[in-house]
Amino acid sequence: MSNKDHWENIYKDKLSHDVSWYQKEPLLSLELINNSKLSPDDAILDVGGGASVLVDLLQEKGFINLSVLDISNNALLSAKKRLGNRADKINWYEADITQFNNPQPFSLWHDRAVFHFLTHKQEREKYVDVLNKSLKPGGHLIIAAFAVGGPEKCSGLDIVQYDEDKMSAALGNNFKLLESRNEIHVTPTNIEQRFTYFHYIYHNSSLLFR
Repeated sequence: MSNKDHWENIYKDKLSHDVSWYQKEPLLSLELINNSKLSPDDAILDVGGGASVLVDLLQEKGFINLSVLDISNNALLSAKKRLGNRADKINWYEADITQFNNPQPFSLWHDRAVFHFLTHKQEREKYVDVLNKSLKPGGHLIIAAFAVGGPEKCSGLDIVQYDEDKMSAALGNNFKLLESRNEIHVTPTNIEQRFTYFHYIYHNSSLLFR
């Protein structure tokens, strides 16, 4: 089964608030985004955001250039249905993030629980290449993954656990770590999962958006 088929089936069989990674309030993501000191018109991309209400809350906070990417069309349809008419003001992208052709430079890239599914080095390198081509110089990266000692699988798939050194090595020298934060996420079935959130700034101004 392809990655896309796997995730289409997940969102076909479950409501978005029933998946294990669902958060009623993504408080830590919102705090780190707030720390980024963005303007309301700065472009924000939420990677794998089909089940997340983060875009709803960012819209309520006044951000007007919001984009959501997910490999699953079912996930995006669920989010659009949830938002109703408000969905018309958001950019929606159905794509594998390792093959995403960015339509605009982003000031902030948010990824909660996508990167850790990339278990092969080649996949991670493609992700980082897209990331480098998509972030503005001085842009922010907020990426959350299962922490060392956390789950080893999710939704039947293997994952990669990360600490600061491992994440920084995977991302390369263009990213400067500003802070990392730990979180215990409680799933809808009351299982605790250890996450680490990493906040980076993209500091290589010689790489222009293309």
